[in-house]
This record gives sequence, structure tokens and C-alpha cells, in this order.
Amino acid sequence: MSSAEIPVGLKELLQGYTLEVLRRRPPNLVEFAVQHFTRIQESQRNDQHAKKRTIKSARKGVTFDTNPSKSTKDDEEEEEAIISDKYNRRVSVCAEAYNPDDDEDDDSEPRVVHPKTDEQRRRLQDACKDILLFKTLDQEQFSEVLDGMFEVLVKPQEHIIDQGDDGDNFYVIERGVYDIVVQKDGVSVCVGQYDNKGSFGELALMYNTPRAATIIATQEGALWGLDRATFHRLIVKNNAKKRRMYEAFIECVPLLKSLELSERMRIVDVLGARVFKAGERILMQGELADCFYIVESGEVKIMIKSKTKAGQQDNTEVEVARCTRGQYFGELALVTNKPRAASVYAVGETKCLVIDIQAFERLLGPCKEIMKRNISQYEDQLVALFGSSVDLKH
Repeated sequence: MSSAEIPVGLKELLQGYTLEVLRRRPPNLVEFAVQHFTRIQESQRNDQHAKKRTIKSARKGVTFDTNPSKSTKDDEEEEEAIISDKYNRRVSVCAEAYNPDDDEDDDSEPRVVHPKTDEQRRRLQDACKDILLFKTLDQEQFSEVLDGMFEVLVKPQEHIIDQGDDGDNFYVIERGVYDIVVQKDGVSVCVGQYDNKGSFGELALMYNTPRAATIIATQEGALWGLDRATFHRLIVKNNAKKRRMYEAFIECVPLLKSLELSERMRIVDVLGARVFKAGERILMQGELADCFYIVESGEVKIMIKSKTKAGQQDNTEVEVARCTRGQYFGELALVTNKPRAASVYAVGETKCLVIDIQAFERLLGPCKEIMKRNISQYEDQLVALFGSSVDLKH
């Protein structure tokens, strides 16, 4: 019997897979194999296209703010390149996260710069100042993100992105109101709204999945877009470092133990970090809620304004609880959709991980029942302190 001939390239494929297994030590070898070879297949497909890809910024019905300093010839060449690329969209790989370690040549890609006036730059910086995805970037990286962003002017009823489409750009809202619409059983349901702030479109870029919802402008507005390649090179690569930094910590947060590993890693991707000085106020009772906190190091104390015998609130604050490493706070207002029920102060220098309200709603849904059960514990503490019934749920 003749010996079987080993196919060309098989040895290298298996060696590469073995090295990745030894380096990453995945719990499920079969699942990891599927992901590993899918990435290789995806890379081979992308290599068939030209190395210098044009920004995928063209889409139906969207008006872009052009740079008046460009010549007509340059505009025409750019338009031709955009139209050509519009119909050459990359293939989605569902449920497979983009792996920045596979894109070692990212730095060789041409860096995209969209010229801006000083006034445009100021508006862009103001729109981006509270975007959590940008919080962990250093100044040079953040400046490069701003360089790579382009202005998008939208009209009422325009679809910015459509559910099921492939992801091309990430968007930051400068102004305008945008409905979040999801198809459920063939029916379009509005599940939320962005009102003149926030960002969207990152999940499809991070995880190579189709768009999970349709975003529709309800009025004239303005967005700032960041193309897929630049988003990967700056944001996703930075998030990969953040994952390595926080994955062990997140594993130890009791609240998140009910989540799957992939769900916990998605939470890491949207985490911001803030350091507070001793005595600094983190939350103020009565203010509107916009984020949720997990204590990474240090300690915080939760304070509630006491009430007089007549039931009137005075300005004296009473400590009702403390949170240390791995514990969380700020969820009460998000779960009940009410203003902050307490103020929170750093006891010493304290570092907290922060999740904004949009990410909280999207990623922490499975944890909400646990949070709701904890509300009764808060109520019991308040009854013990103030001697009267307190209903935080309504």
C-alpha cells in the first residue's frame, strides 16, 4: 500500500494551531479550532482584496461633509473609489470576535486622516469626550482617532445602519435623536433611543457580527464616523490589552458569575476606568443616572440624606453601606429608572470601572434580577436607619 502524500501547507497549519493552543490554553479545543481556522479563512479572503482599502463610508442616503479645500479631480477620484468599495463588503463571521493578534500588519496600513477645520475639531472633541471606548486611549491614540473620523450629516428618517448588514463604521453622535429599531417576528419594534449623545455600531466591528439593530434618525442631525480598519487598529487592539488586564478581575466579581465567559469579555470591552481622590464625591443623590460602577481598588461609602420627624429631608447624610473590591454601586437608579437614591464618596484613593447606561442595558440584562433582589436589602437598611418604610422600586 502506497503511503499517503501530506498536502502542501498542512504541517504549517497544524503547527500554527498547536502554538495558539499552547499560548492561549482554551478550555474547548474543538471550538477553538473552529475559531482559529475561520480566522485564517477570513484572512485569506481579505488578502485577495487590495491592501490599501478605501474607507467604507458610503451608504445609501447619507450626506457627507466634504472638505472645500480639495480639488474637483480629487473629489471625483475619491467618489469613484467609495462607490467601487460600497459593493465590495467584507463577509461577516458570526459570533467570532476580531482577534487583534492576527493583524500584525495593521501598522503597515495607511493611516486615514480626514482634514478638519478648528471649529470641526472642537465639535468632534466635545462629542467624543464622554465616549467610554475612548477613555483608555492615550493622548496620541485619541488624537489619531480624531484624525480618522469624518462628519456625517443626516436627514429625518434616514437609516444610519440596518439590522443584518455588515459593519463598516462606528458612529459618535454630535446632535440629533436616533431610534433603535429591532425586527422581532417580522415586526419592527423601537427598543430605545439616543438623544443628542452617545455612540453606536461598535459591536459588529468588535465581533464580526451583522448589525444587531437598525438606527433611524428622527430629525436632522450630525454624526462622526470611524472606519472599520482604523477602529480595529486603535480601539480593538487597545481593548485586547484591556481584556488581558481585567479578565481575571472580572471573573471574581460575584454579580457577573451568572454570565457566560463571552458575555463577561464583552463587558470588559466597554469598561472605562476612573480614579477618585480620598473624599471625592462619585455620585450625588437626586442626579440622573448615566453609568454603573464596579470597585477595582479602594473603598467607597454610600450616604443618604436623613429625614426629620416630619418626614422632610435635611442635608445631614447618613452612611448606609460601603463597597470594596469587586462590589458594585450605581445600579439602583438604572434598574428603577429613577434619580440616584444616594450619594457615594471615595474613602481613600479609589479606582472604579465604569459602564455607561447604554452598555448596561445591552450587556447586563441577565444580571438585573439579581440587582432587583438586592433592592429589598437596601430598603431593610433604610428602615433600620430611619424607622419608616421606604420603597425604592416605585
